[in-house]
Amino acid sequence: MPVDAKNTEAFLQDAAKAAQVIRETIQNDGFIHVFSHLDADGIAAAGVIGRALYRQDARFRIRITQWVDEKIIGEIVADKPELVIFTDFGSGYIDLLNEKIPSFKVVILDHHQAAGTAQNPNHTQVNPHMHGMDGATDVSGSGVAYFAGRALDKRNVDLAPTALVGALGDMQDRYDQRKLGGLNALIVEDAVNAKLVTVEKDLTFFGRETRPIHKTLSTTTNPFLPGLSGEEDKSLAFVSSLKIRLKDGDRLRALRDLTEEEKRRLCSALADYLLARGLHYEVTNLIGHIYILNTEEPWTALRDAREFAVVLNSTGRMDRPSLGIAVCMGDRKAALEEANKVLEEYRKSINKYLIWVWEKPERLRELSNIYVVNGEDFVSEKIIGTISGILITSLPNVEKPLIAYANVQNEGLAKISSRTTDLAVRKGVNLGIVMRLAAEKLGGKGGGHNIAAGGQVPLDKVDEFVKAVDELVGKQLRGEKVASNDNA
Repeated sequence: MPVDAKNTEAFLQDAAKAAQVIRETIQNDGFIHVFSHLDADGIAAAGVIGRALYRQDARFRIRITQWVDEKIIGEIVADKPELVIFTDFGSGYIDLLNEKIPSFKVVILDHHQAAGTAQNPNHTQVNPHMHGMDGATDVSGSGVAYFAGRALDKRNVDLAPTALVGALGDMQDRYDQRKLGGLNALIVEDAVNAKLVTVEKDLTFFGRETRPIHKTLSTTTNPFLPGLSGEEDKSLAFVSSLKIRLKDGDRLRALRDLTEEEKRRLCSALADYLLARGLHYEVTNLIGHIYILNTEEPWTALRDAREFAVVLNSTGRMDRPSLGIAVCMGDRKAALEEANKVLEEYRKSINKYLIWVWEKPERLRELSNIYVVNGEDFVSEKIIGTISGILITSLPNVEKPLIAYANVQNEGLAKISSRTTDLAVRKGVNLGIVMRLAAEKLGGKGGGHNIAAGGQVPLDKVDEFVKAVDELVGKQLRGEKVASNDNA
C-alpha cells in the first residue's frame, strides 16, 4: 500500500531540514562525526551519507558501532565535532543524548521506534514513525539517509541503489512477492528512472549472479532448507536429480543462467521439498522481486542487491565494517576483494551456528508465548541477530516470536535479538515495545521495530528477562495494552 501523500511530504520536509543543518555545518568548515549501526542497513546508511559528505568536500569521520552507550558519548565529548550524525540508530537514545550532550548539534536519520520524549532545538530527527509510517517496512536507515542526501544535493540520486541494498538487508521486502513498498518505492522509482536499477521477478536465493546452482542451495539461509543448507553434496544430488545441466562449457551455471523451464522445475521441486517438511512459510520466499544494479558487473556479488546486502552485513558482523563502507563509496578493487573473503567466513560461521543450535533440543526452547535460543559463549553476539532472523522462518508456531541471546562476557552483558512474523504483528505483537520494557526493568536497554528488535541486559538478569518477555508477549497476544504506543 502506498504511503499517504501528506505524511510523505512531512517526512521529506524533515529530511530537507536535516540537509540544511548538514549544509550549514559544511559551509562553516565544521567537522562532522558520523555514527552508524553495524548491520547491512547501517553500513549502507554510512556509505550513503559518507558519499554525500565527500561530494561536498566536508570534513568527516565515520564510526560503526553496535549501539550508543557512555563510551560513544565520551568520544563525542572528547572530539567536540561541530555536528554528530546518527544513521540507522539514534531514535532510541533521545533522552540519553539530551542528558549527556544537549549542547551538541545532532542529526538523527533513523527508522526505529523512538524511545524518549526530550525536545532539544539542537537535535534534528528524521524518522518515518513521526509521520505515521512503519520503519520496519516503509523505509530503512539507509533510505532515510538517502532522502537527506538527496535534499542536500540532487546529484545524490545516484545513491539510490545503495539505499535499496540497505532496505533489502533489513528485510523490508515484505510487500507482495518480496517487493519494496512505502517510501522505499520512491527510492526504487528514482533508481529505475536513472537507469541504475532493473526490477524483475525470479528465484530469490543468495548467489543468483555468482554461485553454481548447487552451491546456491547449500549456502542459502533465507529461505533455510533443512538437509540442503550447509550440505553441498546433498544439494548437488538434489539438482542433479532434476536433470538440470550444471555447466555451460567449462563454466558452472548460476541461477541467472537457467532457462524459464529449468527455473519452474527447480522451484516446483523446492516447494515440494519444503512442504514435505512442514515449512509452508518458506515456500512463499522462493519467488519474488529481484533488484539488479545495472552499473555493477554481471556474475559479481554486487549485481544483485540482496547479495550486495549480504556482503555488507558480513563485513559489519565480522568486525570489518570499513570494508563495507569502502565498497559503498565506490571501491571495487582491494576493499571488494577482501570483503568477498570476509563473506565466505561469515557464511561458514552462520551454518556452523545453525547446526549447533539444532544439535540439542535444549538450545532452542519453546515457552508459553515465545521461542528462546541460548547462544551461550558459542554464538557471536554480532551474528546472533542473523541467526534469529533465519530461525524465525523455520519454527512450527508462526504466532510465537523468537528471542536469541549470546553472552558478552567481557562486558557482563547478554546481547539479545528478537524476531517475529507478520502474522504475530497483526495479532498485536510489538517487539520494540516488549524489548524496551523488559530490558529497562532489569537495568538494560532495548528497542527496535514491531517485527524485529534488540537489546542488552546484565548476564545475571537473563532468566528474569526471558520470563518478562514471555509475559509481555502473552499480554499483547491477548489484546492487553502493555505500554503507550505514542512513540511506536
